[in-house]
Order: sequence, then C-alpha cells, then structure tokens
Amino acid sequence: MVTFSPGPSQVYPQLEGYLSEAFQSGILSVSHRSAAFNALSAETISLIRSKLAVPDDYTILYTGSATECWEIIAQSLTRRQSVHFSSGSFGDKWHHYAACIHPQSQRVSMALNEPLYVPYLDVKEDDEIICLTQNETSNGTQIDFDTLAAVRGAFPDKLIALDCTSSMAGLHLPFALGDIWFASVQKCFGLPAGLGLMILSPAAVERALEIGDNSRYNSLIVMLEHMKNFQTSCTPNVLGIFLLNRVLQQVPRIEEVDALLRRRMEHYLPLFFNNSNMRPLISNPKVQSVTVLALETEPEFLAGLKAEAAATGIQLGSGYGKWKSNTFRIANFPAISAAQTEALMDFFKKEI
Repeated sequence: MVTFSPGPSQVYPQLEGYLSEAFQSGILSVSHRSAAFNALSAETISLIRSKLAVPDDYTILYTGSATECWEIIAQSLTRRQSVHFSSGSFGDKWHHYAACIHPQSQRVSMALNEPLYVPYLDVKEDDEIICLTQNETSNGTQIDFDTLAAVRGAFPDKLIALDCTSSMAGLHLPFALGDIWFASVQKCFGLPAGLGLMILSPAAVERALEIGDNSRYNSLIVMLEHMKNFQTSCTPNVLGIFLLNRVLQQVPRIEEVDALLRRRMEHYLPLFFNNSNMRPLISNPKVQSVTVLALETEPEFLAGLKAEAAATGIQLGSGYGKWKSNTFRIANFPAISAAQTEALMDFFKKEI
C-alpha cells in the first residue's frame, strides 16, 4: 500500500536499511552528551544547511515537533502579542495556542481562494511577530514567495514566523524573507513522526536573548546554548536525527526537488478540470499549494472512491477540519516515486 496522505506520509523505502544500520552502529544507546552524538548532530546540521540552502548566519535547532515550535515562539520570542493570518485549521490552532500564553494575540481569517493582500494587512504596532502558515496542510493553500517578499518589504522591523510543515524539504524556501521557519519531518522529509526543526534568523536569535526566557526545558536561549556544541536541552530523538542524516545524504539539493514537485502538480491538476465528481478545492493558482492537493466531492462518492483506491493499493488522504466530510487530499511529497505517481494518475483517469 502506498499512501498519498499528507501526514504522516509515505516514507523513503531506504529507511528499512537505515533502521538496521542505526541498530548495528550502536548510536541508539549513546549519550546525547557524547562525542558520537555530537558528530552525528554536527553532520546532520551541515546536511540540512547544504541540502535545503539555509543561509550560513541562520541557526538550526531540533525540536520534538512543529507543534512544539508554536509554544516556543510564544514563550521565548513574544513579550505581549503576535498576529496570525490563517486560511485553515493549522493556522487557527497556532493562534489558539499562542493566545493561551498571550491572550492579546489576534487572528485574521483569510478567505480560502484569496491571496494575502499585503497593503491591507491588519498589523498593529504592538504585534511583535507576524505568523503565517506558508503551506496550510488542511486545505492545500499556500502563501507564495512573491507575497512573502511583499510582507517582508512592508514590515521590515517585525519578526516573520512561518509554519512550513508540509513544504520544508519540498520547496526551495526563501529563508532570507523570514525569521522563524519550522516543520516536522513526517511530510516532505519522508520520515516517521517524532522530530521537528526550527530555523532562526540572526534577528530572531537576538530577540530570544533580549527576552531571556530560560525557565523551561525548551526555552529558546537554553536550546541555543546547547546547540553551540550541536547538543539539545533535553534527550533528543537520536533515531530520528540518524534517519534524517541518512535521508539528507541520499536526496538531491532542494532546487531539484522543488522543480520536480512543481512539474508533478502541473500534471495532477488538469485531471480534475471540468470533472463533475472531483474538483480542486482551491481554484486560484496563486493560492494552490505545490505539495498538497485538496479535492472536493460528495461524501457518498468519496467513500466509494477511497475504497476503490485501497483495492488497488492506494491510500488517499482524508479531509481535515471543516472539510473532513467532503474533501480528500493528495500529498505531492518527494518520497513518493515517479512510478507511484503514475499509478495514482492512472487510477484517476479510470475514474474520470
């Protein structure tokens, strides 16, 4: 069975060998303060930087998940309030948890098919961080890089935080246009869940040091201090870091991956134009995600479609949030092979 669910998603087939290698190497039993772990961590950070084109002056940290990053941002980078522009469930959840810590934080809802119109953004003087879900996994929307550049130009003195859970390691992210980038590895990285990454600009590091929050195990300045030695503040997911290391060794540079995924999405979308049973939930190409395609249909048709797909060895991703009953989602992630992509397209051609 190949899964096209956008998370947890299809993992790279090479993981079977990497898991055995991790066990045989003894790395799973070493201390996270040991030279062996330091070497693994340092090499992995170097691979992240080179393969994802992360600027040299940006800091890379391990976290437990992208969800943990929501909390770190609120605790360690926000004094009073943040502003959240949201088009879906995960953007809404990010605001919810930020507001639990800073009740003044505001959420601005975005219409599903409307791009972020920067001249009209409601950003107040007291809003310290502009929070954007660059790729909204729940409905397959995105904030494209031209829009992000406009946000950066309009608000040069604000920190910009971006949830890239379903686009990091899939898209060539313009890191210089943001200050806080974060993701989990169970999507475009092609790995099992249990590890997150946070990438910080010098301005974000400076803000963390100014605020000085050090009362929690995941306080940012504590994490930054440990990362000077490529270590973590708590016992990390060593297996996850090992698997990330091995996957990054095998994958092409992000420019090549980005081009591949954009070509694939260009092939997917025409299958559903003018189709009476299935149609893209997102009709505006500027807002359509490159890595997640949400398709709208009738609940009765959806049940049969998913059963037929499963009978051919294909698992379609379920809908999420308020779109749960009338949509399904297709992950366009790097670990899905060309042959698997062709099999999915052949299945839909038969349905059409």
